Amino acid sequence: MSTCIEVNDLTKSFHGRAVVDGITFRVEKGEVFGLLGHNGAGKSTTIDLVLGLKKPDGGNGTIFGMEPRANRKAIFERVGVQLQSSNYQNNIRVDELCKEMSALYENPEDYHTLLHFFSLEKFEKSQVNKLSGGEKQRLSVALALINKPEIVFLDELTTGLDTAARREVWRHLRELKNNGTTIFLTTHYMEEAESLCDRIFLIKDGKKVTEGTVKEVIESSPYDNLEEAYLWYMGEEVAR
Repeated sequence: MSTCIEVNDLTKSFHGRAVVDGITFRVEKGEVFGLLGHNGAGKSTTIDLVLGLKKPDGGNGTIFGMEPRANRKAIFERVGVQLQSSNYQNNIRVDELCKEMSALYENPEDYHTLLHFFSLEKFEKSQVNKLSGGEKQRLSVALALINKPEIVFLDELTTGLDTAARREVWRHLRELKNNGTTIFLTTHYMEEAESLCDRIFLIKDGKKVTEGTVKEVIESSPYDNLEEAYLWYMGEEVAR
């Protein structure tokens, strides 16, 4: 595999507090890479820094060997992004939103194909604000794929979804991976990480705690499952 994202000693502070503190990692083409940590650990800020949406205080990151802030257009032609907060116009329909997104790119995917892939074709004429939580999340991934990206960033994609809706989203993500898409996701759900990720990177208070395959991370702890291992790494070990 070849490296498509490389981050070296990335740092970012707000009001004197280090939110991202010296993080270094690589993401290989075709893998699902999970950035894990509690709410407020620095996951979303890390994504913003990697994408060039925020300027780092120190360190650097590249996507496809390019510095994101200096090569924003070239990178965003090849990258799809679903951020935690996605706000849409009032009363906009699903098909209208897809057309607006498609107009941003030179060679977009046929949005009808994406709606079918995510089992959303029957909602094409529905208002986005009338969709369920799970339907909105699947739509947000479909929109992130309109430019046929080589990498898709998914930030806390399944937060707030019930178990059935979450597993439905997972099923679609596995299909994306099987089609060769590199997936960079943040989550605090251990079952999600265990189900989807090839490698995981744990952070706490903006600092690296550990990284490796799910199996490696578990085996380096005193426990035999990711949830308990995660709590142990985070200093929240539960009594047996």
